[in-house]
Amino acid sequence: MPSTLPDGEPVPADGALPATALGQVGARGFGIYVHVPFCASRCGYCDFNTYTAVELGGGATQTEYAQTVLSEVALAARVLAGTAPRIDTVFFGGGTPTLLPPDDLARILDGLDGAFGLAGDVEVTTEANPESVDPDRLRRLRRSGFTRISLGMQSAAGHVLALLDRRHTPGRAVAAAAEASEAGFDHVNLDLIYATPGETAEDFAASLDLAVAAGVDHVSAYSLIVEDGTRLAARVRRGEVPEPDDDVAADRYLAAEARLSAAGLSWYEVSNWARPGAACRHNLLYWRGGDWWGFGPGAHSHVGGVRWWNVKHPSAYAGRLAAGQTPAHARERLGPEERATEALMLGLRLAEGLALRDLPGPADRLVQDGLLDPDAHGAGRAVLTLRGRLLADAVIVQLLTAT
Repeated sequence: MPSTLPDGEPVPADGALPATALGQVGARGFGIYVHVPFCASRCGYCDFNTYTAVELGGGATQTEYAQTVLSEVALAARVLAGTAPRIDTVFFGGGTPTLLPPDDLARILDGLDGAFGLAGDVEVTTEANPESVDPDRLRRLRRSGFTRISLGMQSAAGHVLALLDRRHTPGRAVAAAAEASEAGFDHVNLDLIYATPGETAEDFAASLDLAVAAGVDHVSAYSLIVEDGTRLAARVRRGEVPEPDDDVAADRYLAAEARLSAAGLSWYEVSNWARPGAACRHNLLYWRGGDWWGFGPGAHSHVGGVRWWNVKHPSAYAGRLAAGQTPAHARERLGPEERATEALMLGLRLAEGLALRDLPGPADRLVQDGLLDPDAHGAGRAVLTLRGRLLADAVIVQLLTAT
């Protein structure tokens, strides 16, 4: 797979960070992301950095992967050299992390604890496909310290799952959610995708109903995006499948807001709803501008205003670490303007909103147009209205280009 990573400034072979970055690490929390790039098969809509077994060469097998990640953990411990606080959150994403044996995931978590220390109330999440877990695996993960699981439900309609190239049956995600709760997970999330071509309003309503009936305390819902280079994009280009419809997507979002809020799950980010106390702390760390180290091929990191990204292919990643070098491909240093822009782009998506004084331009017109509520949390704080959430990207662009 050819690299599409952006260019940036070179990274020292040992991964060393500027002293200014080390002096800021953890000021807004410190998290860990672990990318597990393996999938049993690739879904037609997915453009994530994932690989099936037949695509991988030597030095990048699933059996070796935990030890390879632990090599990067050791490098990170040398780079941060005691400057990092204890870990607030850990998130295993992919790919399908649960294709690795639970003992391997536990080894990585133990290695992180040994290198940095886990906070007493650490949140530890793993993503999982519904068919990649069973009651025994879930119990083993919970015993090893995992507190939260995010299951890729996507839809309750069989024909929608088929178009998305999902392998699980319509009811498997709900069953896996119940198994996770029985295993003792503190929090369980179900991911939904809406506006898939061929999905009806009734299909999506049934998906929402099943997610609510599953008793989970968190639901994420995302509009289908046709990404270049995917099988789905090729099918759309050939005219086999129509493009997702923006108006349909807006209707689906309104349906999600109505059904989930009625069930006691409140939005806290544009695409995420949770019961009180169940918001994903790891994702909040991203959206609030915290620091995190991303382990694994293609993973991105941010520490003290420095962002870097690892080489994409698992074999290249393993080879760099075996040679005692950082797997980072390149990095960039964010100046005050870039950091302020990112704070706006991420913070305005949150239900907590942003202080009006932190907006780069006047918000009067956006308030008049019903896109921003300046009094949602008391005077002086701007929060997207429901209509504003539908047009969040346009609101952000308008603020950034205001003069």
